[in-house]
Amino acid sequence: MRAVVTKVTGASVTIGGEVHGKIGRGFLILLGVTHEDTEAQAVKLADKICSLRVFKDENGKMNIGLDQVRGELLIVSQFTLYGSCVHGRRPDFLAAARPELARPLYEKFTALCAAKGFHVETGEFGAEMLVESVNDGPLTLILDTQTL
Repeated sequence: MRAVVTKVTGASVTIGGEVHGKIGRGFLILLGVTHEDTEAQAVKLADKICSLRVFKDENGKMNIGLDQVRGELLIVSQFTLYGSCVHGRRPDFLAAARPELARPLYEKFTALCAAKGFHVETGEFGAEMLVESVNDGPLTLILDTQTL
């Protein structure tokens, strides 16, 4: 699994002109799934992201966790995180998992984050979405279960 995690002061996802999910302070998470991914990797990734200490303490150091700032999560499925631009000018997405594998793992990841007590909003799996965010920092991290 691969996630792009952006610290935000607010983020939203709009589908068909309607706001589908919206958060205040927290993380916008773009989540991609590849063929070899498992529920164990979803657990590992959820644990890592939900325990990141990237909010500034009173000394200006990134030392405070999402739970301490009562942060929220907006999780958006993003198969294009497994796009390859190695050959030609048009990316291929052969490394992205098919929906029958990716959707349950996306839903599992989302449920794991919610079970940790965080307010979680989502996009809609497979939908065309407009994602807006106000990046805080800016701070953006790329996490991949292959390297965690």
